[in-house]
Amino acid sequence: MFDGELPREAGMGSATRRVFLFGAVAAIVGAVAWRHEESQRAAVKAAPDNRPALVSIVEFSNAGAREVLTQVPRIVKTDEQWRAQLGRSVYEIARKGDTEFAFSGEYWDLEEKGLFRCVCCQTALFSSAAKFNSGTGWPSFFEPIATENIATREDRSFGMTRVEVSCRRCDAHLGHVFDDGPPPTGRRYCINSASLKFFKFS
Repeated sequence: MFDGELPREAGMGSATRRVFLFGAVAAIVGAVAWRHEESQRAAVKAAPDNRPALVSIVEFSNAGAREVLTQVPRIVKTDEQWRAQLGRSVYEIARKGDTEFAFSGEYWDLEEKGLFRCVCCQTALFSSAAKFNSGTGWPSFFEPIATENIATREDRSFGMTRVEVSCRRCDAHLGHVFDDGPPPTGRRYCINSASLKFFKFS
C-alpha cells in the first residue's frame, strides 16, 4: 500500500515545484515590466519641459454653450500638490496614467444631461450629448466637446500601441481613443470616471 502511494506523492511534489517555479518566473517578469514602465515614466518626468506656458482652449458655459477660444496658462504642479488636491486613488489615475476597473467608476452608466470637466483643472472636455453606452464599463464618448481642449499621443505601454487622451491645459490622463465608435465620428473616447467631474446643465 505504501509503495503504491509513493509515486503519486512524488508526482504531486514535482507538480508543486513546477507551479512554484512558474509563479516565480511570472513574478520576476512582472517586476521587470513594472520597473521598465517606471523608468520610462521617470525619464519623461526628468526631461526638460519645453512646451509653451500658454495653451488655447475653448470655454463653455454651465449650460454647455460654446463661448470663446482663449489662451490660458498651462497648469503645472508638483506631484505632492496634485496628490494633496486629488487624493491617492484619483491621483494615480489622473496624474500617473492608471486605469480604474471596468464598471466601477461613477459615470460609466450616467444618463443625466450635463458637462464633463477635467477633475484637475475644470476644463470642459465632453458633453452628455456625445456619450453612449459602449458596454465596456467606462464612460464613452464619440467626440470631445472641443478638439482644442484635449491632447493625444501614442502610448506604447504594456506592450500595446494605443492613443492616449489627456487634458490640454493640465496634462491630466483621461483615457484612450479607439476607432470602433458609433457614427458620426466612428471614435470611442474611453475615459476614466475618476478623471472627470460632472456638472448638470443649468
